[in-house]
Amino acid sequence: MSNNIYGIDLGTCNLKIFCKATGKVINEKNTVAIVNKNQLYSFGNEAYAMYEKAPESIQVSFPVVNGVIADYNNMQTMIGELLEKHMKSRIKGAEFIVAVPTDITEVEKKAFFDLFYKSRFRPRNVLLCEKPIADAVGLELDVNSPTGYMIVDIGADTTEISVISLGGLVLSELLHFGGKRLDESIISHLKRNFSLLIGQKTASYLKETIACALPGGEEQSAVIVGRDVVSGLPIEMEISTSVVYEAIKENLNSMCTSIKMILEKTPPELARDIIRSGIYLTGGASQISHLDELFSQITNIRVNTCEYPEETAVRGLNKIVSDEKYRRLAFSMKSIIFK
Repeated sequence: MSNNIYGIDLGTCNLKIFCKATGKVINEKNTVAIVNKNQLYSFGNEAYAMYEKAPESIQVSFPVVNGVIADYNNMQTMIGELLEKHMKSRIKGAEFIVAVPTDITEVEKKAFFDLFYKSRFRPRNVLLCEKPIADAVGLELDVNSPTGYMIVDIGADTTEISVISLGGLVLSELLHFGGKRLDESIISHLKRNFSLLIGQKTASYLKETIACALPGGEEQSAVIVGRDVVSGLPIEMEISTSVVYEAIKENLNSMCTSIKMILEKTPPELARDIIRSGIYLTGGASQISHLDELFSQITNIRVNTCEYPEETAVRGLNKIVSDEKYRRLAFSMKSIIFK
């Protein structure tokens, strides 16, 4: 089988590409910087470095919003530039397999397909795979067996809670909140209680470094710089773990409620499998300290974590396209015609 195969996970915050030839994962920010309304100035990590710092002449944006493609042209340009920058192997005539969220329309799925099928690389084949299935394969679960698995994938803009059995989705819910909602809650909490105005990047830094999903955990602190709402001047302030917990606890409770609702709808035989195997937690925003313990306390079910949660889907895509027993989990949209 050819090694000219690429697995693509177009996340809201990060874009992950797995190259079969090298066995490596490229993980860059899914961000573009535009000048003159339509000219690509920068992309990836370089563009993200400009976020919240760029002058009015440079527009920094995220081409994927709520898990779906919002800026098709710039997304296609960025993918092309990124592949040419990192991949030394021949890209033309390659095979692409792309992870798509659940609970999106056929038109939105077709956008993911066309992004590569109608690109200048003239791919040999383009396949799609539902992201929870890709996650499960990346977690090395036997998805073809008549065993139920529960996957909770917490991304930047979305949280997908799915129950999988026999290579298909039995239950799935796509929630339109994730890591970015937690960032916004931190920003609002500091502004309301400390008269401190901070940016999205600073909020994300607090979430990633000192946030804890349980009260009374190990107390840490971080010194950040923001703007005093009263004086209008920049100030330094030390923020503790307990302050961040107060900011995000309502959102965490919403996630817990959604997980419980899916478990309540799960057929009893599959529920038995889930109790035995546990809930599998993945996605970039799932790395908050003690989040697995919170979900375990709420559900009374063991919660399994993995080493690289942001890369499980893209690694699963590679297995799906490479291994004949998983190949049927992917599908094409060539035959679909919209009237």
